[in-house]
Amino acid sequence: MNELEFDLLVAAASVLAGFIGSLIGLGGGMIIVPVLVVFLGIDIRYAMGAALASVIATSSGAGAAYLRDGVSNMRIGMFLCVATTTGAVAGAWLSGVLNATVLSLIFGVVLLVSAGLSLRSKEDVDTSEAPIDPIAAKLRLNGSFPDGGGERFYRVQGVPGGFAMMFVAGILSGLLGIGSGAFKVLAMDQIMHIPFKVSTATSNFMIGVTAAASVGIYMGRGYFDPVLVFPVALGVLVGAFAGARLLPLISTRLLKWIFLVAISLVGCQMIAKGLGVDL
Repeated sequence: MNELEFDLLVAAASVLAGFIGSLIGLGGGMIIVPVLVVFLGIDIRYAMGAALASVIATSSGAGAAYLRDGVSNMRIGMFLCVATTTGAVAGAWLSGVLNATVLSLIFGVVLLVSAGLSLRSKEDVDTSEAPIDPIAAKLRLNGSFPDGGGERFYRVQGVPGGFAMMFVAGILSGLLGIGSGAFKVLAMDQIMHIPFKVSTATSNFMIGVTAAASVGIYMGRGYFDPVLVFPVALGVLVGAFAGARLLPLISTRLLKWIFLVAISLVGCQMIAKGLGVDL
């Protein structure tokens, strides 16, 4: 395979990763890292560096579209980014301490745990009449979004628990070079009871901020290869725009099944890679 063919293959895989990632709030990093490591044989730390660039690209592409459509909740996103960025810096520091095998295993386990948690997900519950959370009310986190031709209102719950989970998501983002969108979405969807589409859209905005907090550490350690970063970031950005256009037309149930299948498959692949097993 020559360099052009390799770049085209990476770009095509990145488009698919960005498309799926923007639909389910993963940011593409959780998908493109396993593809680069398992199928293309790239060192996991360089794959993570490229994935961080793709995460920022996805956030810029899909996040802007969701904000325009009124689905993202910027106040929630900015508040929770305080926790994720702090965790991201700590995680990026840890990434230089652990070896590639351990990182692959952690990556796979994180994905499978995310899949297991998503099995507990139910259809969105109407929280428009739920008790008012004093913290959410004080920070004006409650909001609405367009749904089914009308405007759907919701009240945010469990703010302290969601904030704590976001710190964990930030650590995983910096440690694994991903947006940790799976944990962000699950925290907002299940702990804070934010509608799934709002959680997905807000996660896409947050992952770029989280990634930016740790990408400088990867660059300083030399794990940022422009030859790899360019096709990954460009491909993911194209896929993210396409996914953002499609999100309002897809049912919540279908989104959750895509989420479950995608992260289960790549999780098994990464664990096998860490154990030296070929699937």
